[in-house]
Amino acid sequence: MKLTILGGGGFRVPLVYGALLKDRAEGRVTRVVLHDLDAGRLSAVTRVLAEQAAGVPDAPEVSATTDLDEALRGSDFVFSAIRVGGLEGRANDERVALAEGVLGQETVGAGGIAYGLRTVPVAVDIARRVARLAPDAWVINFTNPAGLVTEAMSRHLGERVIGICDSPVGLGRRIARVLGANPQEAWIDYVGLNHLGWVRGLRVAGRDELPRLLADPDLLGSFEEGKLFGADWLRSLGAIPNEYLHYYYFNREAVRAYQQAEKTRGAFLYDQQARFYAEMRNPGASAWKVWDDTRAEREATYMAENRESAGAGERDEDDLSGGYEKVALALMRAIARNERTTLILNVRNRHTLSVLDTDAVIEVPCLVDAGGAHPVTVDPLPDHATGLVCAVKAVEREVLAAAESGSRATAVKAFALHPLVDSVGVARRLVEGYTQVHPGLAYLR
Repeated sequence: MKLTILGGGGFRVPLVYGALLKDRAEGRVTRVVLHDLDAGRLSAVTRVLAEQAAGVPDAPEVSATTDLDEALRGSDFVFSAIRVGGLEGRANDERVALAEGVLGQETVGAGGIAYGLRTVPVAVDIARRVARLAPDAWVINFTNPAGLVTEAMSRHLGERVIGICDSPVGLGRRIARVLGANPQEAWIDYVGLNHLGWVRGLRVAGRDELPRLLADPDLLGSFEEGKLFGADWLRSLGAIPNEYLHYYYFNREAVRAYQQAEKTRGAFLYDQQARFYAEMRNPGASAWKVWDDTRAEREATYMAENRESAGAGERDEDDLSGGYEKVALALMRAIARNERTTLILNVRNRHTLSVLDTDAVIEVPCLVDAGGAHPVTVDPLPDHATGLVCAVKAVEREVLAAAESGSRATAVKAFALHPLVDSVGVARRLVEGYTQVHPGLAYLR
């Protein structure tokens, strides 16, 4: 079975390959093709994978190419993990937004819109190529903003593109662990958009254990989201929000923390990965050790500004193990082998949330089998969550319209309508600022 990874020179590719190496079952991936525009990055990652595979019998064969059509042709699965504009682009997204006093995070607010405007045209081109060169392939989208990009690709691939994110899985795992439950045996009632969802219940043996958590201040204060949001706010909501909702509920504090930080997250990662790829040019370096040391630093500093502003302290050791590669592999196995499972995924709404149309991509538990991912029926969101979901989905639709039409006015509208951008004037200046620093936005007229 052939797996193609787009963005194959990306830093997190060894996580995926490591999961593949542990899969010994029949019908597993036997060939991995890495595609990237940067041959140097491909070379670096290929070295890491070679060291990973040392001593592993029948490890999946790895090849690398800068030819997109060659990479896609004949693929069974395509993992799309591209970053249009690179980490320099992410750093610019943050810098331009913070100069206007608004959030520049890569998936939320102004930064997410700018990233989406750069990424959607490229993602659409990839979707069209997949439809032509590998019409039977399943595309698993890692690329942020995951919900927005998945919806853009779904207009050309239908339900054969599925978006993934490890945030809901990690959230459910933390809640189950605090409650003394096995995460594998818990049903997580989660719904929303990517990076904009809520756990409304966690059922073990048919019983909802979330009320027990919400009633216990000590339990609430013992895990990441309790420290981040505070026990009082979680009890007020009656739910546990995805960590990215901290940017909405504590926006002023988050913006201030980012403005006061020595470096933004994008700038930190840009410098860190520049060092990594530079070290990888040393033929005497241990590729695996260099990569693993860099990975540990990256994960430990995740959302550091938010935790600092909330006084949440350092991340727990159990939260430093990532997880998105496990979600991707579980999804791929369920489809390829008809190993039925339940996963929280980004898929077309169908009739799951009545306030959104059937083609809107949402993040929700899905039953997965050889026929793909099927969203389960969920209870309606409370009014406060419905309002936020509808507002952000409306912004995503304006981003898609701007990317398709090239309309600068529509791009301004997308920024201006976002709940975290508080002025049409700011929206206009954001578009002006972003078009000056991002060549990939030159299509906006």
